[in-house]
Amino acid sequence: MHRSAPRLTRILACAAVPVMLVVAGCSSDSDSKGGTSDANAQSPSAASSPQTAVKPKPSVAPAKYAELPDACKAITGKTIEDLVPEVKNEKGTPGKSSDTASRGSCAWNGLDDNGVKGSQYRWLDISLLRYDSDPSLGSGEQRAQANYTKEVAKVKATEGATGVKTSPAAGVGNEATAISYGLKKTDEDFKYAAIVTRTENVLITVSYNGAGYAGAKTPTPSDLMEDAVKASKEAVAAVAAANK
Repeated sequence: MHRSAPRLTRILACAAVPVMLVVAGCSSDSDSKGGTSDANAQSPSAASSPQTAVKPKPSVAPAKYAELPDACKAITGKTIEDLVPEVKNEKGTPGKSSDTASRGSCAWNGLDDNGVKGSQYRWLDISLLRYDSDPSLGSGEQRAQANYTKEVAKVKATEGATGVKTSPAAGVGNEATAISYGLKKTDEDFKYAAIVTRTENVLITVSYNGAGYAGAKTPTPSDLMEDAVKASKEAVAAVAAANK
């Protein structure tokens, strides 16, 4: 009995060796799989996946002029009196605008009635358009430049206009175009003088027209244009003054 006990102990010890190896093997497999999972989670392709780049918004220069003057005060009362004799409303008739900082207009008219000696009719109007800087559209000045060309083309294409002539209007704003033409209405021959002006980021259009009634002489295009230039220069000065 004493001899068989040590032998039994040795047999049990040997039998236990494979079990321990199996356990160790299973433990190794488990660690290996866990390591593989972690490696996949931190794979170079996943870690280096590109992110969507955020493009910076283009910057544009701020618009020089942020305000517009009251259109009915952009031309002085003295000039209105000179250009529109017997004016019906010396304060002018303002146009409707939902955004007076971006657009405005005003008009004056009058008839100097001399009975059988003839009468002189005059109409003067002004429109103001201001353009803001916009990253997607360009600076206020660039936008005004583009629309300046369109506004000149619009005046030249006035329905029914005859004898249309254009020329640069020197000394008015940054750039200006003088447009003269004739127009038949109310059985009278009207003469028109228009000045389209760009001053920085603002467009100014002054239109001055007139006719002689009951045998009175029709105003000459040159006289009308001289007065339209005067009114345009005052409007340019008014825009600058409104932004001081």
